Amino acid sequence: MSFFQTLSTRQYLLLVLAAVNLLGFALMGIDKARARQRAFRIPEATLFIVAVFGGSIGSILGMFVFHHKTKKWYFLVGMPLILLLQLGLLFWIWRSPVRVSFF
Repeated sequence: MSFFQTLSTRQYLLLVLAAVNLLGFALMGIDKARARQRAFRIPEATLFIVAVFGGSIGSILGMFVFHHKTKKWYFLVGMPLILLLQLGLLFWIWRSPVRVSFF
């Protein structure tokens, strides 16, 4: 029996969200380092896609820890808006009478 087979749906979801948020945080740091070196940059669309797929908290933390993209209004508004939408969706799913299980 593998490690992933022993996880509950909730534990699996939390593990995936932790990984995506770590990725969002790391991408902000990597892009900031590349900006300083004037190297090939990570596209802004990629940063938003990672946030949309669950990495919004890590992306927001990365923005402020690395002081990256904090002067762009669409990041200052967009990232928290994505987080609010995700929290709303999570609340809606939590309050739903339908139970979802992946396994």
